[in-house]
Amino acid sequence: MSDSSPKKLTTEQKEEPFLKLVFELGPLMIFFFANLRGEWLMRAFPALSAFGTPLLVATALFMAATVISLVASRIFMGKVPIMPLVSGVVVLVFGALSIWLQDETFIKMKPTIVNGLFAAVLLGGLVFGRSLLGYVFHSAFRLDDEGWRKLTLRWGLFFVFLAIINEVVWRNFSDDVWVNFKVWATMPITIAFTLAQMPLIMRHSVEPIGEEKKDEG
Repeated sequence: MSDSSPKKLTTEQKEEPFLKLVFELGPLMIFFFANLRGEWLMRAFPALSAFGTPLLVATALFMAATVISLVASRIFMGKVPIMPLVSGVVVLVFGALSIWLQDETFIKMKPTIVNGLFAAVLLGGLVFGRSLLGYVFHSAFRLDDEGWRKLTLRWGLFFVFLAIINEVVWRNFSDDVWVNFKVWATMPITIAFTLAQMPLIMRHSVEPIGEEKKDEG
């Protein structure tokens, strides 16, 4: 009985990151290709012309894909992770504003708002002596207090960096460059940053209390 449980957990741990990646990348890929082929989509499906520009057509499809992704996450994973949920809500709000007001600025500022919000929450928590990242990732790994503080600070500053670089790109480059950056650069940068935190995580990892009790028994 005791041997079967760890195997089940290991299988779930292998499947969940893959599903998360699919649910997060899916809407982004639709956004990219819809923007790339926006004019063709508007010719093939004239009703889409009501949205205005190719970028706004891509925004509408992005919103629909985001809703589908969140629902699928709830069905297949049994939960909706907090970060995709917050990001999804902002996508819907700012996407709707962009389409309603025919102003692409709102959807372009969405990454700035989301990353700025995460940075404010994490860094603000540290000001009040709370490492809020631990509440989100405590089920994935266990760190001592110093480890959570350092990891929270790093992620807070990283979100500030993402917010700043999004502002630089959308304000100084074309729509296509911004969409390409959003889809093809942000995710690799985030993955690289995450991997770079592994030494810190390893240094500050602590053994789960349950495992200590088993060893003592």
